[in-house]
Amino acid sequence: MKIVFLGPPGAGKGTQAEHIIAKLSIPQISTGEILRRAIREKTPTGLEAQSYIEKGALVPDDVVVRIVRERLAEADCAGGYLLDGFPRTVPQAEALDSFETIDAVINLEVPRELLIHRLSGRRVCAACGYTTHIDRGEDKCVKCGGELTQRKDDAPESVENRLVVYEQQTKPLIEYYARKGLLTNVDGAKPLQEVTKAILAALGCNE
Repeated sequence: MKIVFLGPPGAGKGTQAEHIIAKLSIPQISTGEILRRAIREKTPTGLEAQSYIEKGALVPDDVVVRIVRERLAEADCAGGYLLDGFPRTVPQAEALDSFETIDAVINLEVPRELLIHRLSGRRVCAACGYTTHIDRGEDKCVKCGGELTQRKDDAPESVENRLVVYEQQTKPLIEYYARKGLLTNVDGAKPLQEVTKAILAALGCNE
């Protein structure tokens, strides 16, 4: 099954993706991850992307699309995959449609106030990458004892900007996939297990 996950920053896409890929035995394809991998492995497309990043410029759509296309052509994607972070815009979705047939699109809906709370309260261990939230009351990393810090893009003013960018660029994808009859909206504000159950039901899968 070929799945696209949509939802604003803080909606829980990454957390839910872990459960879904484990259930369906398909890989999770994260744009950021495959971009870093292409750069690390010095593929022609990866080197092209790196040239833009080093200049502080955004990687153009056509380069991102090529990197995604190359990744989806690998053997582990033959039985399906879950796309997280791509497409981000309607032109990217149209490009994806030119070489892949998506089976389902899950859109996680979460109220703005909760998104801001989730993101601005997130803390990350500088040593091992463990992620937690101030609501848990953890002073140190429970895995390695490292210092917990707030990422710059999780600061309140950055969170607001990220949500504005999402509204402008990514939200039109909801209408795009709704018109295609592929979209299912899921309440991402519910408890984690309930959200997972709703996603699996939307995909026609048993728990």
